[in-house]
Amino acid sequence: MSNFNDNQNNNNIDEIDKKDQKEHKDDYEDICYICRRPESKVGKMIHIPNQICICADCMQKTFDTINNGDNPYMNMMGIPPSMMNLSGLQNEIPKAHKIKKKNTGEEKKENDFKPREIPAPHIMKAQLDEYVIGQEHAKKVVSVAVYNHYKRIAAHIGGDVEIEKSNMLMIGPTGSGKTYLVKTLAKLLNVPLAITDATALTEAGYIGDDVESVISKLLQAADNDVEKAEHGIVFIDEIDKIAKKQNTNSRDVSGESVQQGLLKLLEGNEVEVPVGATSKNAMVPLTTVNTANILFICGGAFPDLDKIIKARLNKQSSIGFKADLKDKYDTDFNLLQKTTVEDLREFGMIPEFIGRLPIVYALEGLTKEMLVQVLQEPKNAILKQYQKLLSMDEVDLQFDDDALEAIAEKALVKKTGARALRAIIEEFMLDIMYEIPKDDNIGSVVITRDYIEGKGVPVIAMRGIGKQKMIAINN
Repeated sequence: MSNFNDNQNNNNIDEIDKKDQKEHKDDYEDICYICRRPESKVGKMIHIPNQICICADCMQKTFDTINNGDNPYMNMMGIPPSMMNLSGLQNEIPKAHKIKKKNTGEEKKENDFKPREIPAPHIMKAQLDEYVIGQEHAKKVVSVAVYNHYKRIAAHIGGDVEIEKSNMLMIGPTGSGKTYLVKTLAKLLNVPLAITDATALTEAGYIGDDVESVISKLLQAADNDVEKAEHGIVFIDEIDKIAKKQNTNSRDVSGESVQQGLLKLLEGNEVEVPVGATSKNAMVPLTTVNTANILFICGGAFPDLDKIIKARLNKQSSIGFKADLKDKYDTDFNLLQKTTVEDLREFGMIPEFIGRLPIVYALEGLTKEMLVQVLQEPKNAILKQYQKLLSMDEVDLQFDDDALEAIAEKALVKKTGARALRAIIEEFMLDIMYEIPKDDNIGSVVITRDYIEGKGVPVIAMRGIGKQKMIAINN
């Protein structure tokens, strides 16, 4: 009786799974197994057993090949045409390689972007302020650019007025918050956003990712919905790594040629991209995506660009009482904000590429005061993370103001921006996180400047004891 009930339950589960698959199947297009083109490109598909779909062109070519009897693979294996069997090729195309059908009629109207639903620039910036410290100009630029971009998509303007999109180039020293700013923006906006890296891009025909893989990642973020992906945002990080190589005799397959390949994407063009893969040579379907309404944000640290800017500014120096000194800009933390198009061209960016990124702005270098704010003010500040971890052990963790300044001073020496903060805190918190769980009587821990500098120990208070006692943590 128990076996009968188990079999009955399994049958019910199978029926539910088949029903769900049938309902979701209507959301995706059929794809030809041979040429990998979707039904919207080739027309009605021919269905054969094992859920295999073949377009009429490929079916005709297959029959012609079999009838001619000149198939080299069949002749080599000694297989007669009569034994040709397609039933075991595949069971079902994975969901990651399926293309969603385009909405039509009323569904399309409901999914259109509405200007009233787009957050205003001041609202967007206020939300970014909760996570990103400083960078007031950068947050303002990003908020206005994104707001205008989606107004451009949603607006139906007649006549001769046509709004062009404004792609952005974000310049900033390492650890200043370029990638973090875009990731935070992705959380706030309900739009598909793809963050990719330019270091893996190569010229078409060479080992690496083609430039179309950038759009393929955006399509994956949009759940293979082409219409949704065509209104998304793409952030290409490490864009300075594709700068034109200087003094090289070898072919520049990952430099200037990649910039030229990205031109059509930035400008707006229909490109064929693989679905669920980064290479067109993979056995996956291809779909066409129009990049005219995709906002591109490029970011990079541009190392040694400050030397180019300094050399340009020092050309204006002369001899005399009111002349600029050559060491005037040596201590300028925000030298990148004086970047011009000529500086970028000398760095190795081609003019056509720069011209398609009309908005160029630089992030500020982090000062000691900004690093102290990064430690404690954001919603996910690293100090709040450690306080949360120790609160699970019912221990209160506190930091002196002098200790926070000591951490910021150490981070400035490393010259890696906000990334240095976690490395420093991980180092001196290791012994505390190891020793505290040993004693259940510890109630609070106060980190001092002496402990950060290796001259003392943290202040630990036991539970039920008002007076704090100094207890050494084993180093």
